[in-house]
Amino acid sequence: MWPLTALLLLVPSSGQAATLEKPILSLHPPWTTIFKGERVTLRCDGYHPLLLELRPISTLWYLGHLLLPSHKKSIEVQTPGVYRCQTRGAPVSDPIHLSVSNDWLILQVPYAAVFEGEPLVLRCRGWYDKPVYKLHYYHEGRAVRYFHASANYSVPQARAGDSGRYQCSGTMRIPVESAPMFSAKVAVTVQELFPAPVLTVTGRAEPRGGVAVRCETRLHPHRRDTPLQFAFYKYSRPVRRFDWGAEYTVPEPEVDELESYWCEAATATRSVRKRSPWLQLAGRGSALPSASSTAQAPRAAALAPGGHPLSFRKPPVSRSAPSVTSVPNATSPGLQGPAGRAPTAGPPACAPPAPSEPPAGALKPDVDLLLQEMQLLKGLLSRVVLELKEPPAFPEPRATLQTPALRFAASPGVPETTAVES
Repeated sequence: MWPLTALLLLVPSSGQAATLEKPILSLHPPWTTIFKGERVTLRCDGYHPLLLELRPISTLWYLGHLLLPSHKKSIEVQTPGVYRCQTRGAPVSDPIHLSVSNDWLILQVPYAAVFEGEPLVLRCRGWYDKPVYKLHYYHEGRAVRYFHASANYSVPQARAGDSGRYQCSGTMRIPVESAPMFSAKVAVTVQELFPAPVLTVTGRAEPRGGVAVRCETRLHPHRRDTPLQFAFYKYSRPVRRFDWGAEYTVPEPEVDELESYWCEAATATRSVRKRSPWLQLAGRGSALPSASSTAQAPRAAALAPGGHPLSFRKPPVSRSAPSVTSVPNATSPGLQGPAGRAPTAGPPACAPPAPSEPPAGALKPDVDLLLQEMQLLKGLLSRVVLELKEPPAFPEPRATLQTPALRFAASPGVPETTAVES
């Protein structure tokens, strides 16, 4: 009875076996490229349950699709290819690509994935550790670092921009100094630790009132144990500095300004730090603070210093001296002022050009005055035309005025009839 009970305790349940994670495959030394003839060690770390006969389960090793004969927890290899391992009840591990080179110079990169904020170390190695001189490291064909002798190139905190193809070059003394030699190019990918967070509303905070918001993001499965801290901001002002909690309660008086909030997620050392977009409410879109803060600017700029609204009406033109009402080449597209800027009061010579389509109310007084002058001119012209067409209306007074002249022109002894007949 006792042996059977012991065996049952050692057998894992089906639910436990179904939730087993992949074993972790590691490489020692941690470089994926080696010289021909060198050996490296592979180690498989995972869950090793026991069989009913109390015998440890062996580890399975794969080179490509070929099952290797070894069943130990670690093995030494020197053959290039893709290696994987597996334990009973668990899926197959992630692969490790091993390359073997016969060149004078190789560039060695880490076998494991490099994540944001972690150090990235590259090693330019000469044939069987021969010293390398005048060493250059290249990233995407551009030289990024120079060393007089052998040294590693390291990035203390890797970023996504550090991904790409790397290469190194240098000289070796075999036995005299050789010409510059180049290694093969190696691709390096910096993995994203977590995406940019998103600020969401989780509901009302009943005990204290207000609205609860949450800064949500997701860690990479290989770094799920990395602790993150969160901070919350209203516009550019922090309302809660970095803390372990991912939730924050917006006070009740500030609920109407929810769309001015955003959050930030970072590692404990601040090596990786990412911010979220502005909080977006369903059906309302996003309201950026820049739009709300600058919405009053055009309204305030439309007032003169005295508090009166500026007028776009042209200044009256003096009849005694000509006035300058426009700037030369003011209609050129290259001299137009920025859109949205209101005109400012100043001398007519420095005034900005009048808009091409002014408001109708601004020109109404000038139009009325012009119509009045045209009516007056029309009346004067009609009177002149009538006087030219019609005969004199009063001929008799004109004759009576001429009679004394004739009388004075006649001689004293000549009768009047003689003057009339002539």
